[in-house]
Amino acid sequence: MPDQQELQVQQKREVERKPESTVPARRFLPVTDIFETGDELKVILEMPGVGKESVDIRVENDVLTIEGQVDFTKYQGLTPLYTEYNVGNYARSFELSSKIDQERIGAELKDGVITLILPKAEKAKPRKITVR
Repeated sequence: MPDQQELQVQQKREVERKPESTVPARRFLPVTDIFETGDELKVILEMPGVGKESVDIRVENDVLTIEGQVDFTKYQGLTPLYTEYNVGNYARSFELSSKIDQERIGAELKDGVITLILPKAEKAKPRKITVR
């Protein structure tokens, strides 16, 4: 059995390079897991408090950008007694290789978790070579 590397869990962190913004809100890197199969990459991002209508996913110049806006009105008038995560918007970008079929990228949001399916281009999929 090959050596298996244990994955380390990272703490929530704020976006380091912030663009100028007219919205007075913090932006966090969503906690992300990436899995690969022979046909696709699956990217799973946690964005608690973000609704379907508040997610912006786009590809531009081979960069996949995911942004999620939290509805802060849900938190107005509340005094936290105990919290385990800071409330804020989310932003994350990934540079895509030519092995991803950008036209077929799909996304689903359920319970604050976004699942992106990045299909591999045909030329990047594993295939069997027939010997003659």
